[in-house]
Amino acid sequence: MPVTTLDAQSALVVIDLQKGLLATPTLAPIAGIIDRAGELAAAFRRRGLPVVLVNAAGRPPGRTDLQRPPLTPPPGWTDIVPGLGQRDDDIAITKHASGAFGDSALAAQLRARGVTQVVIAGVATSNGVESTARQAYDLGFNVTLPLDAMTDVDEAMHEHTVTRIFPRIAETGSTADVLALLATHGA
Repeated sequence: MPVTTLDAQSALVVIDLQKGLLATPTLAPIAGIIDRAGELAAAFRRRGLPVVLVNAAGRPPGRTDLQRPPLTPPPGWTDIVPGLGQRDDDIAITKHASGAFGDSALAAQLRARGVTQVVIAGVATSNGVESTARQAYDLGFNVTLPLDAMTDVDEAMHEHTVTRIFPRIAETGSTADVLALLATHGA
């Protein structure tokens, strides 16, 4: 289902497009994801709308069945990729959880700017993007997901998230859909 609506007070939230994750093999080439997220960021900035750049610097401490070693990022690992054109007026969020809202003041920052909708891009579809989308939806934000501006490391998880989870919590479409809405609907 293509995106049909973009609120006048929308924000772009880009998840985990950071230098430390560039070497991780993904379903769609990461360079294309960065390019599309960069296009979205530039369009949001031109409209004076907030751009949120999120990086991951750790994991929650809870136990899981899937054993993962503690994450201690090396220097530069959390740096946002240059293709996003990070600016001083972007909202920078460093998370230690799957979703960007979980351990940050992001919701309060967006509400202070009057934001009612978030457009979410980045990696990984079934982890950081899905968690952030679920949190945003639960917090009462409208959520839009340009599917060609995200990727994952696992095809089955990506497909499950896109086909089963996203339709229940968001509107979906493409980068071109969002760019067209920004250009024509005065968001």
